[in-house]
Amino acid sequence: MTLPPVASPAGAYVPAVRDGDLVWTAGQLPIADGRLLATGLVGDQVTVEEAARLARVAALNALAAVASQADGIDGVVRIVKVVGFVASAPGFTGQPAVVNGASELFVEVFGAAGRHARSAIGAASLPLGAPVEIEVVARVAAAARG
Repeated sequence: MTLPPVASPAGAYVPAVRDGDLVWTAGQLPIADGRLLATGLVGDQVTVEEAARLARVAALNALAAVASQADGIDGVVRIVKVVGFVASAPGFTGQPAVVNGASELFVEVFGAAGRHARSAIGAASLPLGAPVEIEVVARVAAAARG
């Protein structure tokens, strides 16, 4: 699998932090080729299906951030937790369906080790107007750098 480059932080933070055998990512947006792929609220300007595809892109960016702390994707042992934030139109309650885009990617890549605990949270807005933001906690191999 080819991972995208790790996104440069847009503020006073780093893309991922490793502590022991766990890596926590900063929130990752659906950015590809240096640009945000969509803006808007899910359930209004953005469909659930489009938002799920965007969650997958954000998850891939999160995986790149994890891999940067684990000597590559082969150093990732397990996806532990996924938190998905969904910029939601008033009354929208389909956040879990959106975050499934991220969850399904991790299972495709890691099989059973990609199954994880998860939260899917509705938000009034997200950075840059993004429809979705994904955070990941992953366990990495002890041999990886820290």
